[in-house]
Amino acid sequence: MSTRNTLAMGAAAILLFSGGLAVAGALRGEPAPAHARTADTQAGTGITGGEFAPERPVFSQAAVALPKSEPVALSIPKIGLKEAPIEPVGLNADQTVEVPPLSEPGLVGWYEHRPTPGEKGPSVLLGHVDGYGKPAVFHKAHTLRPGDTLSVRRKDGSVATFTVDALEQADKDAFPTEKVYGPTDSAELRLVTCGGAFDAATGHYEDNIIVYAHLTG
Repeated sequence: MSTRNTLAMGAAAILLFSGGLAVAGALRGEPAPAHARTADTQAGTGITGGEFAPERPVFSQAAVALPKSEPVALSIPKIGLKEAPIEPVGLNADQTVEVPPLSEPGLVGWYEHRPTPGEKGPSVLLGHVDGYGKPAVFHKAHTLRPGDTLSVRRKDGSVATFTVDALEQADKDAFPTEKVYGPTDSAELRLVTCGGAFDAATGHYEDNIIVYAHLTG
């Protein structure tokens, strides 16, 4: 589709996982997002590896999962994000995850090989942190903390509201694939973007920022 972009075209930091990952069982064959080049830099997040990120978030007041319906727009009041458009992304030919094009830094990608937001299981949303020297849709995602809320407007007209449980900064070479993609007993959401230090030698951010949330309304 026209709004999808291959990693080879990446010229700014984007939401990708570390390359070469593959795990057994239900996650076998899941994509291992590769690094993307960037001409921009981002200040350090100040998050240490695993901060606010228990092995499996424990939460209460989880809402009953919703039927399948593709996401349309994402809003996160804490960071001033309102109705950011969402479009599905899949896999590139090399089995890495597609991402929104750099020409649309305000676009969020929904990984279509996992549940829609609000369905039982982990739904994964990806977005740029910056591009072409300007902040992008998830530029402030690293400031989210447990208890913050976000909402996803869905194609069927419903709005799925999520509460943040945990935030994690992970080295791209140790991406927590099972925690992000693995099956869950309730409707959960993951936001993934780049963060941490920028390595000028490789043209990559060193880490990923992952926000874990669960359906509450």
